[in-house]
Amino acid sequence: MTPAVEAALTRIDRLDPELCAFTEVWHEEARARAGTASGLPLGGLPFAVKGRAGIRSYAARRLIEAGGVPVGATSVPGPGTYWQTWGQGAHGRTVNPWRADRTPGGSSAGSAVAVAAGMVALATGSDGAGSVRVPAAWCGVFGLKTTTGLLPSPDRTGLASPGVLASSAARAETCLRHVLDAYVPRPADLPVPAVLSPDLGFASVDPDVARVVRNAVDRLVAAGVVRLLPGACELRDPVDAWTAVRRTSQTPATRALRASNDRALDAFFARTPLLLCPVTPNRPHGHEGPGEVYSTALTWAFNLSGHPAASVPAGFTPDGCPVGLQLVTDRGTDAELLGMARAVERVLPAPRPAAFS
Repeated sequence: MTPAVEAALTRIDRLDPELCAFTEVWHEEARARAGTASGLPLGGLPFAVKGRAGIRSYAARRLIEAGGVPVGATSVPGPGTYWQTWGQGAHGRTVNPWRADRTPGGSSAGSAVAVAAGMVALATGSDGAGSVRVPAAWCGVFGLKTTTGLLPSPDRTGLASPGVLASSAARAETCLRHVLDAYVPRPADLPVPAVLSPDLGFASVDPDVARVVRNAVDRLVAAGVVRLLPGACELRDPVDAWTAVRRTSQTPATRALRASNDRALDAFFARTPLLLCPVTPNRPHGHEGPGEVYSTALTWAFNLSGHPAASVPAGFTPDGCPVGLQLVTDRGTDAELLGMARAVERVLPAPRPAAFS
């Protein structure tokens, strides 16, 4: 039994009745796996999987082969929780570790909470509209949506890509190095030329969220991590196109909308390696829901286009809610994106909620 696995199980048993991040915890199975993992590359690293089906995912299987130890399945939306919580754990609705009266986001809700509270340092996720990046942003952890097609996905619409939630970009990179056969790390060449698009040309962003993101970007500029270029990334609101693809009910108008945004992004990344914007237009809302606000307004364009995108903790609104800075790069540049994220989080380190430190 590795000390890391035992420590993870102990911490889950202590914290999960309050946070409700897990639907199942596999004590005996984890201990058994840990006993045979010591000689493998990951050496018994504990990790969590998204939902009960997560143990069968490609990423989970590869991590286990490398000596990772799955310790449990994390919460996803339960019946009747479309806006209310986005996570239903074994002990009740999943709560945000920074503010229990707020949702952690979803649908990779429990994975984000488990990482934020230090129950595990790594958890699998999947992202069809922002389901990794939104909870990563609202729980103050690192989250990555991979390039569409880089890893196998059961989603026939092509919107959902496997992802990872982690205590840091470096930890997420550890995951990808063992999940992908030919992953080569790409350190960032600093400063990285970047454009900040506060609203992607269409979204209505909470002023406090916009201010936190702008302050974070200013810190990155001052530290020599990014060099802001003039210009913007102006997209059309993708809500109709995303909805049509998800419902397999595309029309000439929704196809034209998607094609227009694809052309805009292709042109953008032909001249600029990094796009910066908020992850969400809003802060974590209460469990009763956000009303008409789409928390995915700034994320789902990249599910349609297939680009890799990451959420890095950017800071907090005045009422103590985490805000995520979204980093987007060209298709197939996941290693470059992780290299940039590693440089970013040296300036913007992710804190842990004091109640769970």
